[in-house]
Amino acid sequence: MRVALNGFGRIGRTILRQLLTSHPDIDIALINDIAPPDTCAYLFRYDSVFGPFPQEVRAEPGVLSVGVHRIPFSRKPDLADLDLSGVDVLLDCTGTISTRAHAVQGLTAGAANVLVSGPCDEAERTLVLGANEGELGDARIVSNASCTTNALAPLLRVLHDTCGIRQGHMTTIHCYTGSQPMVDAPRGDLARSRAGAVSMVPTTTSATHLIDHVLPDIAGRISGAAVRVPVISVSAVDLVVTLESLPDRPLAQHLNTIAARSAVLGVTRDATVSTDLRARPESLVIALPETIQTGHQARIFGWYDNEWGFSARMIDMARLMAAR
Repeated sequence: MRVALNGFGRIGRTILRQLLTSHPDIDIALINDIAPPDTCAYLFRYDSVFGPFPQEVRAEPGVLSVGVHRIPFSRKPDLADLDLSGVDVLLDCTGTISTRAHAVQGLTAGAANVLVSGPCDEAERTLVLGANEGELGDARIVSNASCTTNALAPLLRVLHDTCGIRQGHMTTIHCYTGSQPMVDAPRGDLARSRAGAVSMVPTTTSATHLIDHVLPDIAGRISGAAVRVPVISVSAVDLVVTLESLPDRPLAQHLNTIAARSAVLGVTRDATVSTDLRARPESLVIALPETIQTGHQARIFGWYDNEWGFSARMIDMARLMAAR
């Protein structure tokens, strides 16, 4: 399988880390980013979240050299100017593709498929592994939704399949991201105009409407909100749902059983804090000690590394698309 990366920011660099360390069968045909190559090499070598990469990294003319790997590197601002011949999946990690016309440029450049690392309303499908990947069909432009949607949707899917969901509310306690300023500065959202590393910031989450697309059978039943908090990595889902029926065992045992059958859900029985979950590959790690059931109402708390776990799902989804 051959992939190309368009955009070498937080997700693009995290995907490359995983490809080089855990996916030797995947050929990286190209990295494209408008930033200076020396800067890209430096930011890949030294990472404030995941630490230094354990191989030599340097920029050479037209190449990002990582250990024994020499990966072609270009700086084309327009997707249509890339040569993606023979590329099975273009992983677009720019965060800027929002229209089908923009995504189609990747196909025009020669890629067989385009996978967008974020919400894209005009994608042919919005898919989440563990929730609705069976709907891939022949779609060539796919959105991988958002990190929070990847954390929440598989949990809702198994809860609804086993117990039924009447209604619920999710709060994501989310680390700060590049969409927030380091010091107070104008943003469209007034609360997000405040310094991200200083305050807890109540705001919205794209998962609220994405869940309706991914799980239409419970559309309108789950509301959602977000609180951005001053930590650099690992976020959490705090879900309260009213179940149609009760599981035939304590809720924590039920969650442990369904997670064991899932490829993307994990559990922890320990008293954990966010840093303990850094670089976990699951979409969501359910914290069983935090589980509370009162009648038909259940509170479920889970951790997710919003960069590492989401990047792992990008690779998984790319494999699924290329395997057709």
